[in-house]
Amino acid sequence: MIVTLTLNPSLDRTLEVPELVRGSVIRSTSRLLHPGGKGVNVARALLANGVEARAVLPVGGAVGRELLELLADEGVAMTAVDVGAATRSNLTLSEPDGTVTKINVDGEPLTATEIDTLADTVTKLARPSAWVVLSGSLPRGVDDGVYARLTERFTSSGIAVAVDTSGPALRQAVAAGPALVKPNREELAEAVGTEIRTLADTVAAAHALRRSGAGTVLASLGPDGAVLVGDEGVVFGECAVAERRSTVGAGDCLLAGYLAAGTTGAEGRDALATALCWAAAAVELPGSGMPTPADVARRRAHVTTDLEGLDLDRALTGSG
Repeated sequence: MIVTLTLNPSLDRTLEVPELVRGSVIRSTSRLLHPGGKGVNVARALLANGVEARAVLPVGGAVGRELLELLADEGVAMTAVDVGAATRSNLTLSEPDGTVTKINVDGEPLTATEIDTLADTVTKLARPSAWVVLSGSLPRGVDDGVYARLTERFTSSGIAVAVDTSGPALRQAVAAGPALVKPNREELAEAVGTEIRTLADTVAAAHALRRSGAGTVLASLGPDGAVLVGDEGVVFGECAVAERRSTVGAGDCLLAGYLAAGTTGAEGRDALATALCWAAAAVELPGSGMPTPADVARRRAHVTTDLEGLDLDRALTGSG
């Protein structure tokens, strides 16, 4: 079973609008409400595709109760820890061309005791050699070293740790030696302190993260695909998207697809291909909906280890 820990979950409200015009009155064409938080999304994606997973998350207040109801309605296996802080609610504005504007709210602080309770819960659920995903932003007031400490704690129990976060929290977590990190282009650039303009820059930055402590790096590049750098070398892949509706949760689906492939013994090229198909399927769904096996099956990814056959200096076109 794959266990996800989300320290900053949310309700994600999505409004689809004809066009976002600042200062005007805009009427939405549709509205969606989904559970949110990166680790929650990873668990949702895994469970939607028949992979055993459980989401561990703190919940508080009326929004927290609504979040639990939504997760229960989706059939998401979860273990909620009651906390004093109210769960946050985020807003996404989505335009027909796929442009997404996100308004994220800072989460309320968690106490050290609450974080310890969450960590204890994860340790009881995760079997040795299983994956734990530490994913998402940190609530206000929680220090940047929390993912590093959790990585060390879980790794010492024989649990493989995947980290998907940003900024100082990512840099400190990398130094703690997680088995996998999944930065996007901006997060990767910030982590290594250089601009990521090309595939060559991406590969170099991923190697730098590995030298700093990460086992494998899965770097998402949005419309430019993804790069996987690990003990087996470098793999690059792309997957076409027919209709770009929302990128919310696509990176979470990339990570979920990669971990799901690993449960069947796939690695390297095959694991990245699966991950890209999951991500591409997510982009074609509204809001933060999770793709099903039928959505994923329609995709075909192109992956290669032949870097000499690629234009590594071509400019990247989008964000991760």
